[in-house]
Amino acid sequence: MNMNTDWSEFDIACMKRAIELAERGRGQVSPNPPVGCVLAQSGNIIAEGWHDHLGDLHAEQAAIADAEARGVATEGCTAYVTLEPCNHFGRTPPCTQALLWSGVGEVVVAARDPNPTVRGAGIQVLLDAGISVREGLLMEQAQIQMQSFMYWCEHKRPLVTLKAAMDANGVVDGESPGRFTSEESLDAAHRMRRHADAILVGVNTIIRDNPSLNIRRVPIGESNQPLRVVLDRTLRIPQNSKVLTDDGDTLLIHTQQDSRGVALPADGKGGADLNALLDHLGDRGTQELLVEGGPKVWKHFIEEKLVDRAIIIQSPNLLGEGPMSGLDDSLLIEAGLEMIEQKNWGEDVVTLWTRSNLPWPSGEWP
Repeated sequence: MNMNTDWSEFDIACMKRAIELAERGRGQVSPNPPVGCVLAQSGNIIAEGWHDHLGDLHAEQAAIADAEARGVATEGCTAYVTLEPCNHFGRTPPCTQALLWSGVGEVVVAARDPNPTVRGAGIQVLLDAGISVREGLLMEQAQIQMQSFMYWCEHKRPLVTLKAAMDANGVVDGESPGRFTSEESLDAAHRMRRHADAILVGVNTIIRDNPSLNIRRVPIGESNQPLRVVLDRTLRIPQNSKVLTDDGDTLLIHTQQDSRGVALPADGKGGADLNALLDHLGDRGTQELLVEGGPKVWKHFIEEKLVDRAIIIQSPNLLGEGPMSGLDDSLLIEAGLEMIEQKNWGEDVVTLWTRSNLPWPSGEWP
């Protein structure tokens, strides 16, 4: 094994391409991370692949299949892969075995598997088989790309992204329900949903808007709709709510002695214990949670300092009388967040916030 830092321009170009390919699986492969792979021979890329959707070929297997389809030999080639090849049977056979079968002569790994129970095992299998392994090429970029997976492996709970939208005066709901943000903001909201494993709202949002909380405005596989999580302390949710009557999965969180949903301890402030909630979601394998509303829920998460990222959308439209968002810069800063970007989605002004120890590269912004 070689922690090489003397990379050629071709090495770097190949791993950059592998990272680009990995993006194609974002939102489709959870609880697996997005992974890309490039096969190269004699200074040329001969095949490439990525993990496209859950249950499909892993990136290395897809690249080998691509080589077969192209009619090119893989014997002695170099595989550039963004994550250490797996060495266990799951939904697919081990990627290490696929690489050994293909006859690759070298494997270049961006990042080791963050799971401490398997970290290094895939690399060791390759080394034991006499395959040269180098690692660390564009490691930081690859780790950031897999950030929610890395976070879950370390903390066993999801990374929390909060999304809030308000009018020019900070009002979040006017006299009648309906959309008030730009089309660009709506598209971005659905891209955020595609990245999330679960979407959370309070029961007041369900009662007022009866939302579907699904992904509609961006492409997605049929089986990749996120889990809907509803905070409903006393189980007030109407039984004809869309989240209960459609085909999607919904989890009710309450504090009652009731068999419906999941009962969690109360937090002493009139709600469910959010730390217990995140632990429960982590146990379910939820790696990224999108908190969409409403203002009471936003405030609860922020006051508990449980928000890792925040996207604040302010529309120039005026909703009239209604509840205020309760969000301002000082509250977000006190919660440990810092603003990293201000941008426009149509006529809406959008600010992006994150914890200082959680990089959020512009390529991953919605």
